[in-house]
Amino acid sequence: MITFQEMIESIETLTVDDQDRLFELIRKRRIENRRAEIAANAQEVFKAVEMGTAMKGTFEDLRSYLLAEDDEE
Repeated sequence: MITFQEMIESIETLTVDDQDRLFELIRKRRIENRRAEIAANAQEVFKAVEMGTAMKGTFEDLRSYLLAEDDEE
């Protein structure tokens, strides 16, 4: 297992071009991961709507619901 500090030190040994390629690769993968996360969340919402378990209402309705839920904890 490599520590975070060791990883940073390894990256610093790369050429500037390789560092740029690495950072671009990481950026693209983070974007892909975020898109997949958003798609998964959307599928959960669609499923909840189909099953009739999705909450509907205004922003204020949702806000009141969430605040009331916090008060119960």
